[in-house]
Amino acid sequence: MFKLFLSLLRSPDLRKKILNIFLLLVVFRIMATIPLPNVDVNQLQLFLSSNQIFGLFNVFTGGAFKNISIALLGISPFITASIIMQLLTMIFPSLKELFYEGTEKERAKYMQYSRLLTIPLAAVQGFGFLNLLNRQGVIIIASPLDLIRSLVIIITASVFLMWIGELITEQKLGNGISLIIFSGIVIDFPREILQTIVTVDPSRMPNMIAFFAVALMIIIGVVFISGGERRIPVSYAKQVRGTKIYGGASTYLPLKINQAGVIPIIFALSILMFPQMISQFLSGSQNPWLLKIALLFKNFNQGSWVYLLLYFGLVFLFTFFYTMVSFNPESIAENLQKRGGFVPGYRPGKTTTQFLMNTSNKITLFGAVFLGIIAILPILMQQFTGITTFAIGGTSLLILVSVAMETMDTMEAQLIMREYEIS
Repeated sequence: MFKLFLSLLRSPDLRKKILNIFLLLVVFRIMATIPLPNVDVNQLQLFLSSNQIFGLFNVFTGGAFKNISIALLGISPFITASIIMQLLTMIFPSLKELFYEGTEKERAKYMQYSRLLTIPLAAVQGFGFLNLLNRQGVIIIASPLDLIRSLVIIITASVFLMWIGELITEQKLGNGISLIIFSGIVIDFPREILQTIVTVDPSRMPNMIAFFAVALMIIIGVVFISGGERRIPVSYAKQVRGTKIYGGASTYLPLKINQAGVIPIIFALSILMFPQMISQFLSGSQNPWLLKIALLFKNFNQGSWVYLLLYFGLVFLFTFFYTMVSFNPESIAENLQKRGGFVPGYRPGKTTTQFLMNTSNKITLFGAVFLGIIAILPILMQQFTGITTFAIGGTSLLILVSVAMETMDTMEAQLIMREYEIS
């Protein structure tokens, strides 16, 4: 990777793009350190230590949530908006056609819908979090004017970060949203390792070694699964046009084992956060029934087996769901048939569609089980080893490795393109 980075720096154009990405990420990190007005730091630390679920939410804000910064929500509203838009493509055929078969102008229109949806989502999420933090004494909101001021700051910061993410993506050296989340995890990584080494009792050193061994296994597993794919052979029939012969070549159709990436984990965490948030909202109620509900939801934490089983089940189901949304075997089979391509041993059309669907389901089953294990394994290790200071979990490792591999592939593609243009 270091050699690849040096090769990129030799190109003036690519060097400029890397500098632009670096400066944009610096702007985000500055925003992540500027706190909202009237934040009680001591109460904040107490709140985060007693609510581990918000530590996971902090991952998807790029580390901005733990500081209760102006970028409190990070780019999570835009991620939520993108997820909702993808779900709507299953309900409305016009959106599906716009997303899968639209021109560049029509795709830009689809993206504009996602941007506009980000604003009300940021308003709703920001209002909910501000009220929750106010009840817990983390942030002091003395008047409606204070609430409106903080809410406007949060919405503006979320939209601004969405714009920064798109500017990074335009550099064509990686996905902007992924790199923003990546930067937040990388910043905290050395501090959490040092904190774990310093605070762990020497008598529990074997537990710490076991914990880091599992983390290493997760990294190896993520690399293996992220790069794993099923290559389906595709042949093209020879076509005679005048005096020239076209086709006759053979290639392959790559189906990735993990087509969904980290999206299923984001879906699952979004749902699992609701019980904790409801518990926090109802804890201050005077109604005994509401207090019972708050207590019931409060017991629904990472230490319970119900939580672990539900977490694994949701990740498993959402992996299949997202793959079904993003992978369209009927469209692929139709495109192959139009171009004179076919899968050896299978008739073009419905037979090829069925084959692609069955193959995708088989490899997705393996990918879904893997993602589920990756999600719950760090929680299990924390329970067995007693090491809770190292907050970075399987989700964070999955994001780190996946984004790093994706960015490296994009950089290599840019270098190959430059060499091709020179030659």
